[in-house]
This record gives sequence, C-alpha cells and structure tokens, in this order.
Amino acid sequence: MTRTDEPTDEHWVDPEIIRPYVVTRGRTQPVHGKFDLISMALAVGPSPGPDAGLDPEHLQILQLCREPKSVAEIAAYLDLPAGTIRVLLGDLFDKQLVSAQEPQSEVDMRDMNMYRAVLDGLRSL
Repeated sequence: MTRTDEPTDEHWVDPEIIRPYVVTRGRTQPVHGKFDLISMALAVGPSPGPDAGLDPEHLQILQLCREPKSVAEIAAYLDLPAGTIRVLLGDLFDKQLVSAQEPQSEVDMRDMNMYRAVLDGLRSL
C-alpha cells in the first residue's frame, strides 16, 4: 500500500535554498567588509583570466560592476539573496577585484533634534 502524502526523493530540497548555499559554499558572512544593501561596488582593474579561480557568479558580478552598483541591484540582476551577494563581493574584495563604498550617514543618530523632527512629522500625518 502506497501513501500519497509520503515525501518523494525529488522534493526533499528546495532549489531556492540550495542554490545560494552552493554558490557561497555554505558561508553566510563575507571574508571582508559588511556590504549594506546600499553599499556600492565597482569592478577595478582588468577582467581576470580563466585561471583566476572565480565562479560564474563572481564573473557576473564583475561584469555588472563595470559601473557602480549597489548590493540590492546586484542581487536583483542575479536573482540571488542579498546575503549571497555580500559573501561573493567579500571574495572579490579580498582578491582586490572590486572596490566598495559604504553608505555614509548624513544624520548623527545621537542627535535628539532629528528624533524630534521625525516625531513631529509622524504626528502631523
């Protein structure tokens, strides 16, 4: 007797989870940098040759980053989670193939006037 609700071997892993895991080799944090969603990455230097030991996703990032792109943009273009992109950018940054610019806060987060202005704006809604 076969039960129809038993899991089959074909569906034991969700491809949406396994692909990022494989791409990053199980890593969840970049080797260098923190790469916020709005951090900008730019490819530097000549394109690496086939002996550089880069994965296809690394090469796609380098191609995209010939012009500055944010982590969020790269993730959207490659259809990968931002966490995966952060790990891959860390690899490229470590090999000095990309430069990264972290976002700079225009507001001092300890400034009470900023919080008052936000509260006043919310109250006026």
